[in-house]
Amino acid sequence: MTVTRRPPWLLGTVVGYRRSWILRDVIAGLSAGAVVIPQAMAYATIANLPVQVGLYTCILPMLVYAFLGGSRAMSVSTTSTIATLTATTLVTAGVAAGAEDAMGSLMMLTLLVGAILLIARLCRLGSLVENISGATVLGLKIGVGATVAVGQLPKLLGESDDFSGHGFLASLGAVAQAFGSANGPTIALSAGSIAVILVLKRFAPKVPGTLVVVVGGILLVGLAGIDRLGVDLIAPVPSGLPVPGIPDFGQTVALVPGALAIAVMAFLESAAVARSLRVATEPQIDSDQELFATGAANTVGAFFGTMPAAGGFSQSAVNQSAGARSQVATLVTVVLAVLVALFLGPVLSLLPEATLAAMVFVAVAGLINIPELVRWARISRVDFWIASSVAVLGLTAGLLPAVAVGVVVTLILVLREVNIPKATIVGADGGVLGIRLDRGLYTANALANERMLLETVAAQGAPVRALVLGLTQQEVMTITVLDALEDLDRELSQLGVVLHLAAVPASAKVVAERTPWFAGLESAGRVHGTLREGITAAESAIDAGMQSLHQGEVDDAP
Repeated sequence: MTVTRRPPWLLGTVVGYRRSWILRDVIAGLSAGAVVIPQAMAYATIANLPVQVGLYTCILPMLVYAFLGGSRAMSVSTTSTIATLTATTLVTAGVAAGAEDAMGSLMMLTLLVGAILLIARLCRLGSLVENISGATVLGLKIGVGATVAVGQLPKLLGESDDFSGHGFLASLGAVAQAFGSANGPTIALSAGSIAVILVLKRFAPKVPGTLVVVVGGILLVGLAGIDRLGVDLIAPVPSGLPVPGIPDFGQTVALVPGALAIAVMAFLESAAVARSLRVATEPQIDSDQELFATGAANTVGAFFGTMPAAGGFSQSAVNQSAGARSQVATLVTVVLAVLVALFLGPVLSLLPEATLAAMVFVAVAGLINIPELVRWARISRVDFWIASSVAVLGLTAGLLPAVAVGVVVTLILVLREVNIPKATIVGADGGVLGIRLDRGLYTANALANERMLLETVAAQGAPVRALVLGLTQQEVMTITVLDALEDLDRELSQLGVVLHLAAVPASAKVVAERTPWFAGLESAGRVHGTLREGITAAESAIDAGMQSLHQGEVDDAP
């Protein structure tokens, strides 16, 4: 009998599943759905998209992640940061809200985000992306929070437009104009909704405040008719499930910069949420698996008109606190979202815009974490200035330039750190100097390491006859590195020093053996399995050379 084995990347969170967990997962899925469904609908309005787009983002991306993801409790839909970057990207690309090509461009954007994440997975860039500093993320979130919070103020006052995608300064101008036509009942509804969410969050955190204000807003329209007082409602919500479509490839080039920024933030948010929710008894979170799962969720969702998706902290935290033991809880949330899409469209159409704006306002206000910025100022001035600069840039030049600059600055700092040579001297006796490189050589640090090695040889008090170089960390060998090592061999030879290599990993050795220089080193017995073997061989070679020289002097004596 042939047993079909499950691929390790499929349904990893249900390994060892127990029947006793089913009830917990069902309760957790319903609890998370009560938060994520209205929240995702509200986030869709940040990008001036129909609320059903946010609802659809609670179906396909969640379903795909449930099968491929590695976090047991993470809930994947859209987030305030992703929604804001989506709005900014569409505006920057010249896609007008409500235009016929808006959905086609959104599908293309989501597809690009998914493709970028999948390409990053193929290149195993999970650990590289995670090098983006916390300072960059904090600065960006402050910029996002301030931009979106100000962008919601016109809706809270009774205007129907959302200026979040146009940037912080444009949103401020819209607020000034909105004061002249503010609607009293809308302001009262907005203030009441914000108060309810904050009070429940403070005194009854297990009660989903977003669901309460959504139900309350719908009841006020349906029973009290507050829409007749000038309170604007959302656009009618069609009943039914998302249908597949074709992205608009005409906007591809204009959408690429924004897609890159969204992909970076989607992965960073998802990885951060997954790690924060992991308990000690669960497997470690694999960065590359998260890239694959998040990329696949966006790629599949793109063809059904969803927004770019990422792990959201608030609904994931609700999921975990309600007792979620696996992604079965997410499947319950998906079923709930499907039922809402099929049967509650007419009911959702009674929802006031101000209610959704209040939900967004409260959610993004928490991103403006000034106390954390002050704490960083006391601990690390470098991190403080990076976060502050990214935040200011996001508020003035825009969020996409802020992401780009933050990523570039972070990578510069990372490269500066990894390019500093690190080595350990493991022996310096009998004319033999043993050095182990603690970082692998690559294009950017090869020359710096070569100079460091030559300076170390020159700094020894006693003459050095042989240098044994340990390359334990050199898993990847490139032509640039081989050229640098050959150049080091030549320079040492001019100083009368013989170069030996030791502990070269097999993967690097296979590449190196294709060059005549390395092959010559091997044939001369100057490549060794371990650093200790190399030092012993070098000492023996020096002793043999000394004996040969001494014998020659004896033979030449009269």
